[in-house]
Amino acid sequence: MQISRREFAQLLATAGAVAMLPVGAGKGSDNLYDIGTFGNVRLLHIADVHAQLKPVYYREPNVNIGIHNSFNRPPHLVGQAFFDYYGIRQSSREAYAFTYVEFPELAERFGKVGGYAYIKTLINRLRMDFGSERTLLLDSGDSWQGSGTALWTRGREMVEANNLLGIDIATGHWEFTYAPYEFRRNLEAFNGEFVAQNVFVTEYALFDGSLAYDESTGHAFMPFTIRTIGGFDIAIIGQAFPYTPIANPGRFVPDWTFGLRVEELEALLFEIRTLHKPDAVVLLSHNGMDVDLKLASMVSGIDVILGGHTHDAIPTPVPVRNAEGVTWVTNAGSNGKFVAVLDLAFGSRGIRNMRYKLLPVFSNELTPDAEMDSFIKQSHNLFAGRLEEPLAETESLLYRRGNFNGTFDEVICSSLRAVGDTEIALTPGFRWGTTVLPGQMITMEDVLRATALTYPETFVREFTGEQLKHVLEDVADNLFHADPFYQQGGDMIRSSGIRYAIRPSAKMGSRIFDLRLETGELIDANATYKVAGWASVGEKSSGPPIWDWVAEYLRDQGSVQVDKPYNPRLLLDRNNPGVADYSPS
Repeated sequence: MQISRREFAQLLATAGAVAMLPVGAGKGSDNLYDIGTFGNVRLLHIADVHAQLKPVYYREPNVNIGIHNSFNRPPHLVGQAFFDYYGIRQSSREAYAFTYVEFPELAERFGKVGGYAYIKTLINRLRMDFGSERTLLLDSGDSWQGSGTALWTRGREMVEANNLLGIDIATGHWEFTYAPYEFRRNLEAFNGEFVAQNVFVTEYALFDGSLAYDESTGHAFMPFTIRTIGGFDIAIIGQAFPYTPIANPGRFVPDWTFGLRVEELEALLFEIRTLHKPDAVVLLSHNGMDVDLKLASMVSGIDVILGGHTHDAIPTPVPVRNAEGVTWVTNAGSNGKFVAVLDLAFGSRGIRNMRYKLLPVFSNELTPDAEMDSFIKQSHNLFAGRLEEPLAETESLLYRRGNFNGTFDEVICSSLRAVGDTEIALTPGFRWGTTVLPGQMITMEDVLRATALTYPETFVREFTGEQLKHVLEDVADNLFHADPFYQQGGDMIRSSGIRYAIRPSAKMGSRIFDLRLETGELIDANATYKVAGWASVGEKSSGPPIWDWVAEYLRDQGSVQVDKPYNPRLLLDRNNPGVADYSPS
């Protein structure tokens, strides 16, 4: 009996998720990577590697608040709520990979994660087991940025590493934060295809001779590609980060306009479905999980969204109903911790069934690929003297990820205040940046893993109390806006020297209150305060790069201890499964 796409999607929504349990959940399996084969086509997916070529530690958040329509659903589940939802056992290796719970202890037990030499071994195995001619490797972006070596080679190191890894198709975000000529040069060196349906060349730039993939449409890049894999046509549409000129300095992308481009996406889907009639349509996205969930509810014709940007490690795809049935939405974590495997089985009228697994990459359970390992060592050795400089020992777990301050952010803020000689410090709520275990030596490489971007300049400025509140309100609105299409990703700006309360469910301008200096004195809206910061999105700052200030501070300290990051007073309307082990400072 044949079934329609709508009937198939509805069937999957009720029954198909049985094939999508997280690897090893509740089973205690020792054969983590022996996943067998299923179906006709295998799509492998990575996201937000952030130039981490070597294995790392990376702690997942204990605060990832979901409000409004995002309440009590992935990705806004942490701790016990995450365990219960996905059936993961506490203290298991899956618990270590997917959550923050018992992180230092489980890190010692299960070791580092990721690393391109280990990822390549796993990907080679997954390809060979299935048939390399029936697989594609997709990258959702944020690959070229996040380490000292990537920065100093202007992204070229990661292009070469991705060529060795065998990435077939990619889209981007931080890739755009190199100079335009550097981006173009790297793209020319990339062996795969770069797709982005939502990036257009401005009319002025076109008139001035700026390059475009298609001058008639204005597309800056190929909007989609169709690959025939195992006898089946798979359409891959690219969705680059839509807010690049807002979240990052616009000077890096002067000739391009970005956006969600929902109407253009719908028109493109109609064209692809009508003219090309592929067996499956995949959106390779860097929108962020919540944006993709809303997009999937509005736009029909996409079978699966393979997403990135918000660094959410989602063990099973989330089904989203729309006018034609269901679109499955995924997000593949970050920092090289995971490789996603989507196996598709086709019938006479498209996808018949699917199986999805998000595999943690445990470096102590895989043998490094020799060719990739040699490349990484050669690249590291070019800068080893600087990268390996010991700066200070940490007595605490240093991490970043979470809606509010992380302990590594506290170190950065302390550096800003100490070297900049200010009473207040602000540092961006980036979600990239790896973790350092207690008792380890912090090296320059660790610092660069948390700070290496192309606009790292520090600043010291006078802010009025009103401006300070506006900064906090603006970032809070980006994080907690009721409409996901107004969220740009990232976490709350990190602060030091001030204290505040926050109500995430309030409206813009009303979320932040009781703003004080850390002495307890209320912030005066009309008074001025000396503030240190870095990574200004507006006018370029003139101070030294932030890693110089952090290194200077750590050398002076010799050791650091941050037992608890600053936590603002959090006012929630109800118990929230996106908050655990949280107490205000």
